[in-house]
Amino acid sequence: LGIGVEEMSRMLHILFVTGEYPPMAGGVGAYTKALAQALVPLGARVSVLTSKAAGPPRTEDGVTIYARHGRWGRRAMRQAVVLAREIGADWIHVQYQTAAFRMNPSINMAPDFWRRNGLSTAWTYHDLRYPYLLPKIGDRIRILINLMPVKSSDLLIFTNEPDRDIVELERSDAVSIPIGSNIPARTVTPAQRTARRQARGYSPQDLVIGYFGFLNRSKGGLTLIRTLHILRQSGLPARLLMIGDRVGASDPTNHAYLQEVETLAQTLGVVDHMQWTGFLPDAEVSADLAACDVMLLPFTDGASLRRGSLMAALAQGCPIVTTTLAEGTTELVDGRDLLCVPVNDAEAAAQAVARIAQDPTLAHSLGHHARQASGQFSWENIAQQHLALYLHKGKSGNG
Repeated sequence: LGIGVEEMSRMLHILFVTGEYPPMAGGVGAYTKALAQALVPLGARVSVLTSKAAGPPRTEDGVTIYARHGRWGRRAMRQAVVLAREIGADWIHVQYQTAAFRMNPSINMAPDFWRRNGLSTAWTYHDLRYPYLLPKIGDRIRILINLMPVKSSDLLIFTNEPDRDIVELERSDAVSIPIGSNIPARTVTPAQRTARRQARGYSPQDLVIGYFGFLNRSKGGLTLIRTLHILRQSGLPARLLMIGDRVGASDPTNHAYLQEVETLAQTLGVVDHMQWTGFLPDAEVSADLAACDVMLLPFTDGASLRRGSLMAALAQGCPIVTTTLAEGTTELVDGRDLLCVPVNDAEAAAQAVARIAQDPTLAHSLGHHARQASGQFSWENIAQQHLALYLHKGKSGNG
């Protein structure tokens, strides 16, 4: 799928459709922005259709943002057709995640509608969890709605191989392209790291455990709190640094889960050993990642390449403790790039964190290999893979 100079000069125009986009909080929005900005230097024209909350309409770094929708119903799908024709888009590409489109099933039906209107459609699943929509219908119908784009999209992309494998029989042409880090890695000197730790109130003796990203049930927040408690009980001066906003903008169920996590922290008496940073600019996130001794990311569905927080920790070269790698995740190696523990096992997580804290050689090796592994997931490489697919599908014909 090589990209020739002649093809590049065509100025392929991509219209991304996403329910969230910065400054809205959310990993899918941050991903879309990073991909859009990486496509522009490769010769593509890029526009984004998103929610009003991401307004005002504007052009940033060569990307035109149309922040128009409060709801994502059928009217929005029709308006997408009008916009695509108006700007001459070659592709409409949906960046899909369960909650980002306000649980409205219309978006799942959109690729079929757009194709019938003569538009090429691409669809990226950021996860395959079926949406909490239409609660009076059964799980089976919800799953069918969630998977409608598998049949109706011209180009189907997943962010990890295990998800792609689920639809292999139905769409053998589906591809997986891992996400990159939404937080650009920065070199931090030892003096800068020390200063950042001091600014956060940490002493050189403190064991600073970092967590990055919004809390939801799949992120293992309860395991985080239990792990902190176990480490404190063992006599280690463990402190937990929660980096970024507490919950995202898309899924209202996250607030209920946050309350569970905060209640457990109160019950176990570890609140005074936790610090929440709130929203931070990218450079500040990088500084906090570098200030941590260990990153703890206890995903309840296993670690996979669709997790932006994992990609950010890898890119920054952090020693990482996470849960068992999802089946098919061959790009990372347990024991070399990170340490893996069973899901929902705070005892095992505490042991792994303590092992890193007590072995500087291991900590250095894990951080070094994490940064090396992240080189597979540069945004330039990700953008090149997308552009090659757009051009290949366009040449071979859609539908």
